[in-house]
Amino acid sequence: MSNTTKTYTIWDKIANYFSIDIGLDLGTANIVVYVKNQGIVANEPSVVAVQIDKMGEKTILAVGDEAKAMIGKTHGKIDAIRPLKDGVIADFEVTQKMLEYFISRYHKNNFLVRPRVVVSVPIGITPVEKRAVVEAAESAGAREVYLIEETMAAAYGAEMPSVLESRGGMVIDIGGGTTGISVLSLGGLVISRSIKTAGDSMNSAIVDYIRNTFNILVGENMAESVKQKIADVRDTPSESLKMTIRGRSLDSGLPKSMQLTAVDVKKALDESVDHIISAVRETLDETPPELAGDIIVDGIVLAGGGALLGGLAERISKATNLKVAVADEPLTCVVRGCGRALEEINTLRRISI
Repeated sequence: MSNTTKTYTIWDKIANYFSIDIGLDLGTANIVVYVKNQGIVANEPSVVAVQIDKMGEKTILAVGDEAKAMIGKTHGKIDAIRPLKDGVIADFEVTQKMLEYFISRYHKNNFLVRPRVVVSVPIGITPVEKRAVVEAAESAGAREVYLIEETMAAAYGAEMPSVLESRGGMVIDIGGGTTGISVLSLGGLVISRSIKTAGDSMNSAIVDYIRNTFNILVGENMAESVKQKIADVRDTPSESLKMTIRGRSLDSGLPKSMQLTAVDVKKALDESVDHIISAVRETLDETPPELAGDIIVDGIVLAGGGALLGGLAERISKATNLKVAVADEPLTCVVRGCGRALEEINTLRRISI
């Protein structure tokens, strides 16, 4: 059940003692798993390989890394599915199977007690979407399910004091499907917004730029590699940053390679970065003066995989006149926040939704 006001019995206390509790960052691109007293134990693609029979019934063949390895190598009856879109469940049945796989994988040696599970969810999630996540986790074997909004989990994972104190803080969590921007204080989100400009849309922007500018078609994996290796979105990116890309010429239809520079990547990503900055400025405009004063002192924290985009912190800082810091290990901030909450049950009840 997902009820933070539940009355706890002696059995609950025994269950809490023996339970192998699990935190899940249920992302569009990756699912990251934290096990209480063990730390982060898995970081795998949110991909499930399914075989569909003539009646439309789905049989799960593989999950995570194994499923991603099948992409592009299967026949027509097998499909590699990303069951989450923009951070929310798009395919309930497949999401349930994916959760079941990871929960049973790390709780398999405990037959007596089902786990307490904490799942991060996008800000602004609807009641219907919340219910879908809870039901999927319960169907997968969870004893109790707690939901924490991603920006709150990221802030708690980054150990921002504003999570629990009477102090304003701003966090920007750039994931695969969405970017969440929140001002928080005293265990709650004061102002939040979520936009669909994030890691996946940046990859698409790079693919589109290369196609439109050089008439070469590259895949999403190549675009992701470009973003990680040579992206520099500062006003004057380093001209020495370049890499060889490989794709298919749209002129000849033949394989083709070329050198792509950081200047090219900045042009490809400028619109995406400007969209994120606009959303940050709008959020700051709506922030109460007392909390805005705290943010002026403490600055903004960047989390999520997008926080690693070269020059992004500097670009946001210049646009807002505020300090911007990238959290330690930003890729795992959200799941570490879920994990910290598992270790501190009173805080979990306070910050869950």
